[in-house]
Amino acid sequence: MSARPNAVASAASAAAPAESDPACAAPLPVLGRDVTVPLVTGGEVTYAALDYAASAPALQRVWDDVAAYAPYYGSVHRGAGYLSQLSTDLFENSRVTVAEFLDCRPDDQVVFTRSTTDSLNLLAAAVPADCEVFVFETEHHASLLPWLDARVTYLNAPRTPAEAVRTLERALADRAGSAQEGYGPALVCVTGASNVTGELWPVKELAAAAHAHGARIVLDAAQLAPHHPVSVQELDVDWVAFSGHKLYAPFGSGVLAGRADWLQDAEPYLAGGGASRKVARRADGGVDVDWHTTAARHEAGSPNVIGVYSIASACKALTEAGFDNLVAREQHLVAKVRAGVAEVAEVKVLSLFGDDAPRVGVISFVVEGWNSSHFAAALSAEYGIGVRDGLFCAHPLVRTLLGSDPQDPGECGAPEAEPGERSLNAIRVSFGAGTPDEHVERFVRAVKELVREGAKWNYRTEDGRCVPAV
Repeated sequence: MSARPNAVASAASAAAPAESDPACAAPLPVLGRDVTVPLVTGGEVTYAALDYAASAPALQRVWDDVAAYAPYYGSVHRGAGYLSQLSTDLFENSRVTVAEFLDCRPDDQVVFTRSTTDSLNLLAAAVPADCEVFVFETEHHASLLPWLDARVTYLNAPRTPAEAVRTLERALADRAGSAQEGYGPALVCVTGASNVTGELWPVKELAAAAHAHGARIVLDAAQLAPHHPVSVQELDVDWVAFSGHKLYAPFGSGVLAGRADWLQDAEPYLAGGGASRKVARRADGGVDVDWHTTAARHEAGSPNVIGVYSIASACKALTEAGFDNLVAREQHLVAKVRAGVAEVAEVKVLSLFGDDAPRVGVISFVVEGWNSSHFAAALSAEYGIGVRDGLFCAHPLVRTLLGSDPQDPGECGAPEAEPGERSLNAIRVSFGAGTPDEHVERFVRAVKELVREGAKWNYRTEDGRCVPAV
């Protein structure tokens, strides 16, 4: 079954534009790079997509690979037909590609899910009943909330990477010291890069601390994997989770990769076809089920083969482009944004670890005299720049970073704010491998003009969002 998948890959490669496409002016061309949007002040402008931390645009390479495969699409795993067998090969080869991308251990499992949130909820359902979970309050809700049915210890926000390690070590040591007759398993959940500040966390050191105290660790790599290489073996994490839609791969797929034992011992995440090897009626009228012990145990139902293939395609594209090159280019953009907004006294960049902390292309800030929703709306309507405002599904972290200092409410309030909390929202700009210099240069120019001259249009709140007044 190897000839046709190679033919599909060859067709995709032939359709893909050159990496040096001058229209892109970025290491990897993405869809939507030529889309124009109207401005309320008149005319149109090429859209500057600076909301990569929410969903990165699809790589052109990924789209072309999927388009080349689409005519050969078939049901995965149980079909006798040629296209079904071809699709099964593509699906399982994608599992191998992802394992190589993550530098997994030989006996690790790669389970395909819908997203990072789905992956971590799957793991939460698989942890032993007596497991204690340790999680920093700084986590995205996807890694903060799945453990609510377990014994959870929430750790305060650290202000340095070293403090993060000390905080975890202290919590794990206290757990061991307070145990009366031994203690059960433990799991640490930590992000690799903050979706609010972009700061890199000391994952390898946290993993070492966890293992030194007999705990396991799962890495939320949703914001790390698109920007930096992630090696399960080098970081020595037990599991890693990420989403395709943040890795330049659309179609709603995610990954949970890591140790097989807890996953094999747990009840299937979803009960149904594909997760079962054998089902038989019992004499008493019930049903006996023999579940798979492979990744299929947690992949019941017809899998999203296109979504899975898109992740594999993105993994290959990032690997071939070279993370050294991608990181260097992204740091060039980070420096450009940070230097630009540093010239505006009214802008306060949010940070846990300080200005010198290494970070990916994610920067959040507030502007004195502006409500963040109003500022973000003006960036969109008057400059064609797409950013995000709010609490970024990391409410405890953003509340910690903002404190209780009020902002001027401006003409629009924060979306879905509780009474008295209109000030608790920020602006986030995020970018990556598909971002040309012009987009961040326009963003910096827009920030300076809005602070200096104010908005050129009037805005109002409609259905919880700040929008231009008609």
